[in-house]
Amino acid sequence: MNSVINFGLLSEVFVTLFVIMDPPGTVPVFISLTAGQSRAVRKKAAWQAVLVAFGVIVVFAAFGQQILHNLGITLPALQAAGGLLLLLIALQLLTDTAEDPVQTKNVNIAFVPLGTPLLAGPGAIVATMVFVQRADGSLPEVVAISVGIVLIHLVMWLTLRFSGLIMRILGENGVLLVTRIAGLLLSAIAVQLVADAVSDFIKAG
Repeated sequence: MNSVINFGLLSEVFVTLFVIMDPPGTVPVFISLTAGQSRAVRKKAAWQAVLVAFGVIVVFAAFGQQILHNLGITLPALQAAGGLLLLLIALQLLTDTAEDPVQTKNVNIAFVPLGTPLLAGPGAIVATMVFVQRADGSLPEVVAISVGIVLIHLVMWLTLRFSGLIMRILGENGVLLVTRIAGLLLSAIAVQLVADAVSDFIKAG
């Protein structure tokens, strides 16, 4: 089975995207943006937002390398930039300084701000591109990344679909605790990305 899928990379992709996209942390935002809407509208907004985020992530996963090649950007440079970006996001999660997305007039909230930038934001996009760069066309790693992306979006859909129930179970304090833990994990991932990038720069001379 390891010749078909890299389970180590699969878990790394899933955990990284989980702490970046922060499903529990999206619950209060989703509820506030869909306040006053019917249950059917909330269900529709949930799957539309996840579908938009999935599409954005897949596009950058598929064409991100070509974009980097055209711009002359190397993998270590992307890793360093991605690590710094993720560190900023982690600090926002830890210090509660991130601004909540607001609904734009005459715009479907499933597209903006839920689908992007709340779910498929810069952090998730950069992290996905880094994973794809590391895979370098290897079938087990490509399969692992693909499955990881599908799984995190499935979790995200379930989270939004049952956001009301989750909010009642966790409460505001529970959501805050999960967000803080996600910020701590994300900061460690960010530091590791920067450290790996510096190491690659040194090896390359």
